[in-house]
Amino acid sequence: MPLIRLDKYLADLGLGSRKELKELIRRGRVTVDGTALRRPEQKLDPEKSSVCLDGAALHYQKHHYYMMDKPAGVLTATEDARQKTVLDLLDPRLRRMGLFPVGRLDKDTSGLLLLTDDGDFAHRLLSPKSGVEKLYYARVEGNPSAEDVDAFRRGLVLRDGTACRSAGLELIGPGECLVTVTEGKYHQVKRMLASRGTPVLALRRLKIGRLELDGALGPGGIRALTEEDLCRLFNGNIM
Repeated sequence: MPLIRLDKYLADLGLGSRKELKELIRRGRVTVDGTALRRPEQKLDPEKSSVCLDGAALHYQKHHYYMMDKPAGVLTATEDARQKTVLDLLDPRLRRMGLFPVGRLDKDTSGLLLLTDDGDFAHRLLSPKSGVEKLYYARVEGNPSAEDVDAFRRGLVLRDGTACRSAGLELIGPGECLVTVTEGKYHQVKRMLASRGTPVLALRRLKIGRLELDGALGPGGIRALTEEDLCRLFNGNIM
């Protein structure tokens, strides 16, 4: 791994603003391999250097990956002048990491949302070529039928001409169904169900790849993804 500046090393861990970090470095509170470094621009090897802050060992991670149980009523965006976004739900340390949402969930859609600072990861996960499945629970007006299941499997063409890939539709009870898609067109699940005469009343994402939403999180809850979680996103293949 290339050498990086000491202040960037600390900033990547979300330990403070660049100004705050430069000040604590100058005060000698950061040691590298047992020696206090007082210049923020000094460089180190993140993989080989032992770095401590006030005597506590730090563990460097170039990129960060989190899952959130997105609540309904919150925008999937990094910022908005008038409405609360998913980043507004994060604590200050996480906000400093430069996280952004991977893809979008509509404002009134809840459930599994991934946050990262890794653009390559986000691109791979969102690319239709990857074929990563997303599973949604939908509560709808009316009752989807076996004919709707067949239509989803064949691939729908929406009223505006948008062609949707083959998708899964599972009927689980009156006014309830599960939908599986491998792409993320604008309001896709809602539009697909509406095209079959069963408009969505509530929508919740439960799963991406083989990664299921952690039921212990609760609305707005967030936790870091493990290596096993990352494998589940890509059907057993680590990034």
